[in-house]
Amino acid sequence: MPVTKFELEVRRPLAGGKLFGEVGEYEELRGKLFYDIDPSHDANNRVGDISLAQTNVAGRVEFLSDVVILKPVDASKGNGRVLFDVLNRGKRLALAQFNNAPPQKVTYETARLEEIEVGHGWLMDQGFTVIWAGWQADVPLFQALLRLTVPEAMDTDGRRLTGKIFSQFQAMEHVDNFMLSDRDHTPHPALEMEQPDALLTVRDQPDSDSTTVSRDEWRFGRVVDGEYVEDPSYVTMNGGFEPGLMYQFTYTTVGAPVMGLGFLAMRDSISWLKYASESEGNPSAGHINHAYGFGVSQSGRFLRNFIYLDLNLDEEGREAFDGIIPHVPGGMRGEFNQRFGQPSKDLPTMMAQLFPFTPGESVDPVTEERGSLMHRVADRDSSLKVFFSNTAAEYWRSDASLVHTDPDATVDVDPPANARIYALAGCQHGHGDWPPTDRRSADNLRGQNLVNSIDYAPLMRAQLENLHQWAVNGVQPPDSQYPRLDDETGATAEQVSAKFDAIPNSNRPPHIPIPKRIDFGRNDDETLTRMLPPVTGKSYGAIVSDVDDDGNEISGLMLPDILVPLATSTPWNLRHPTMGAPDQVIGLTGGLTGSTLPFPLTREQRVDSADPRMSVHERYESKKDYLEQVRSAAEVLVEQREILEYDVERCVNRAGERWDWFTSRTA
Repeated sequence: MPVTKFELEVRRPLAGGKLFGEVGEYEELRGKLFYDIDPSHDANNRVGDISLAQTNVAGRVEFLSDVVILKPVDASKGNGRVLFDVLNRGKRLALAQFNNAPPQKVTYETARLEEIEVGHGWLMDQGFTVIWAGWQADVPLFQALLRLTVPEAMDTDGRRLTGKIFSQFQAMEHVDNFMLSDRDHTPHPALEMEQPDALLTVRDQPDSDSTTVSRDEWRFGRVVDGEYVEDPSYVTMNGGFEPGLMYQFTYTTVGAPVMGLGFLAMRDSISWLKYASESEGNPSAGHINHAYGFGVSQSGRFLRNFIYLDLNLDEEGREAFDGIIPHVPGGMRGEFNQRFGQPSKDLPTMMAQLFPFTPGESVDPVTEERGSLMHRVADRDSSLKVFFSNTAAEYWRSDASLVHTDPDATVDVDPPANARIYALAGCQHGHGDWPPTDRRSADNLRGQNLVNSIDYAPLMRAQLENLHQWAVNGVQPPDSQYPRLDDETGATAEQVSAKFDAIPNSNRPPHIPIPKRIDFGRNDDETLTRMLPPVTGKSYGAIVSDVDDDGNEISGLMLPDILVPLATSTPWNLRHPTMGAPDQVIGLTGGLTGSTLPFPLTREQRVDSADPRMSVHERYESKKDYLEQVRSAAEVLVEQREILEYDVERCVNRAGERWDWFTSRTA
């Protein structure tokens, strides 16, 4: 068993000892998991640089994860399932996604043992065990974040590795310095302070041409209170860096932690819970039968990479996960297994790990590459089941459709029998904010429109239940639902965007970036990039869902917010001019924020504003009529197994709040 020790640091009641349904009390276990793996084992040898990792006297690689486990106090009352929530930059997300808990916000001051907010507790009511284990070795050094501690790769003479690295920075406000990392993670320091061949460029869109910043305009180091401080972990520029602009930086760094060990930390923590005995430190010994992996955004890309490498078999040849849901990763993977990797990167213009995008086989007509994200899983006839889930936001980032088309978007590519693809119509990257304002709740970034207000948690709860019924009981889940070329529910963003010109004050995007083929000079296993900065080639194809006369999407999984609407819900929202770069959509990095465009309240308002959309009072006779239509729509969704019975009343109650809010607006 690769997990050699569970070092328990804290054991305490969850939510103050609250009783969850018939399951009863839950407890929270915090500590560290210690791993000891054979670097030459077939189950491990796809990890990049594992043959160069520092080893113990037995020739094995040791590493450790911070870990948090939530489990029923009486394990016999659990449902026998464990959910591995892949941390996003060290933070928990599943409780927000499934339990509608507030998103975890962490600063340097956040206490390491902060209380975990569980929301309405759906996961606990169902009896799930939930685990978080650190998989990312470069998360910021905040005490409340869970991290992975790994050895470095060394050359054959025992020296630290050096090489070029490619980074991107974007500020929300004018700043003097950037840390040499993605989003203030642990920096990759400059090998030397001079580096005449280092290159800094700037652009205003991911796919626009870049301008080189003169070498005498910037230097390694930082400015503090107007004074320059030499520091190999920062870059500073004369006059500072402008908000909204995208700066890309190529330089030589030193030190290569073996980032790919994060995949094994995830897999082996699950195998430990499923298969280890009580004497091996397993707090759930004998009570876990099935395991599901769930990851959001960056964490979803991590899971796509895990699937591509097919690291699901442990050293004993046992499947770790029964099912996986990579949620809102788009079509990307990432630098999770790359030397000098920056796992936080989230733009297709910044990473080498792109093709193959599709779970089914596809061919790139430009490069003539042929491949499938799930080819290794398919080759061994694995029982693993996968739901590839994206919102409309990842389509408008122009990479989600690559999951189900060829790279030029000329033909649909259906998923294999053990996968489904779901698009969440009209939704932004994360759950919508309620009530909507023009500021994103996560970071107060201001948009030109009210932010998107759809809470898509009901769709996620149904996905998790459907995945289990499929993986364990063979119950086929709902068919894939996403914009397609063959039925003309898919169109280009440019075609769809033009339809919003008729809607007053829609502030539709003037430009949607399209990913391009990029040559990083990567090696065959994608663990090395040998051409930095990379060379850009032909654009990929991209489609989004077409929209109806209201501007709402016509394909994908639809909640009553779309089926019985009070507004147009879009997955895009332009940055407010005070935020800089007002022609950019919010969330090119971090995930797109959407818009709420309320319908006119009355016919008179509609006519006066020349709004083509029917008014609220033309659509619905009364609040009662509206709520009856919402209930009917929700009940149909239950029959189609797209939401659970649990969520019918929640949908109706939320609709009542929406009616009151939208009808109280004066314009």
